[in-house]
Amino acid sequence: MKNEILAHLNEPGQLEKLYRNNKTTFRREFSKLYPEIKGNALADFWNERLSYESDEIKTGTKKEIIFIIIASLLAGLIAKIPAIFSIEEEFFYSRNIGFIIFPALSAYFVWKNKLSKEKIAGIIVATITGLVFINSLPNVKDSDTLILSCIHLVLFLWSILGFTFVSGTANNDDRRLGYLRYNGDLIVMTTLILIAGGIMTGVTLGLFSLIGLEIKQFYFNYFGIFGLAAAPIIGTYLTQTNPQLVGKVSPVIARIFSPLVLVMLVIYLTAIIYSGKDPYNDREFLLTFNALLIGVMAIIFFSLAETSKTSRSHAEIWVLLLLSLITIIINGIALSAILFRISEWGITPNRTAVLGSNVLILINLVLVTRQLYRVIFNKMSINEVGKTITFYLPVYVLWTIIVTFLFPLIFGVK
Repeated sequence: MKNEILAHLNEPGQLEKLYRNNKTTFRREFSKLYPEIKGNALADFWNERLSYESDEIKTGTKKEIIFIIIASLLAGLIAKIPAIFSIEEEFFYSRNIGFIIFPALSAYFVWKNKLSKEKIAGIIVATITGLVFINSLPNVKDSDTLILSCIHLVLFLWSILGFTFVSGTANNDDRRLGYLRYNGDLIVMTTLILIAGGIMTGVTLGLFSLIGLEIKQFYFNYFGIFGLAAAPIIGTYLTQTNPQLVGKVSPVIARIFSPLVLVMLVIYLTAIIYSGKDPYNDREFLLTFNALLIGVMAIIFFSLAETSKTSRSHAEIWVLLLLSLITIIINGIALSAILFRISEWGITPNRTAVLGSNVLILINLVLVTRQLYRVIFNKMSINEVGKTITFYLPVYVLWTIIVTFLFPLIFGVK
């Protein structure tokens, strides 16, 4: 994008086309480039245009609103399938919960990014393959392989959504990093929508209760389910049409939580020594340990995605570096515990999945930590750290596919 802006710097029509094709990336790259081209009349105009922040909430086009309404209704109807067709809820939701939201979000970005027919066909085939595969697996209660496949299927659908978000370009680092930011912004926006919905629900039930009408079951069976299904879709629409709504909130959250998580981890690792707990002989503790690892890694990557938008102080980079180092220590403990359990009790689907995930995470963290170290000592830009993260994303996608589709065939569902 930077090179394209420079190439068309004196062509107003081409700059407008670049902006409309990818507003977020254009805005970010132009802000980096502007100090070099300051003084050019057209560049000064674009700087003023992009710097202007309107308080007005954009509603988007009529087509967008209709699309969001239809997508939300369809998501709600999918969520109601067990009630409509008398399907066991545990069977349906454990296998198909990802299909309630992700296909609708993928369809939105397919439409917004105007993907080619070939790419759309590939997305449809991948989604249907996942749908047919997961629902064709035997209904075996408490099957570790089945549980792993169901969990990783959600990640597989998340990967398909990422493909639609980056417009199907396999090596677009800016768009991949933008996808991570979108996920952070979506979490913030969806949480706000759910809080507002919860307040409205409380008021509504209270008002009807005052006049002697108990509508709780009816309300949750219809309005509640449709509202939950629609929340991420509406959140996506709002973040894409009004990026200013959470554009300043997410970086603040990243700045606040990174040092807090760092302090918490130091205290936690110290407390483990005195607690007598260890992940080598306590399976539940090992699972909690790994959940902590994934959560902290997500915070690091989210913080880096937000940090790469603008320059940050050395103190913030140091916090991320220390957080990465401590997470590597946690990963090392978890990895050694998994290897110990495998050597003692053999290979199982769970141990294999956790082992593979931890190895991939460890490699990724080492790469990111190395880049952060180089940033601190002025050997590279913070943007290069973002590229390291985005470069590694396809590796996670490949592992997700292996666990989702190959584990049931390798280990069986039993």
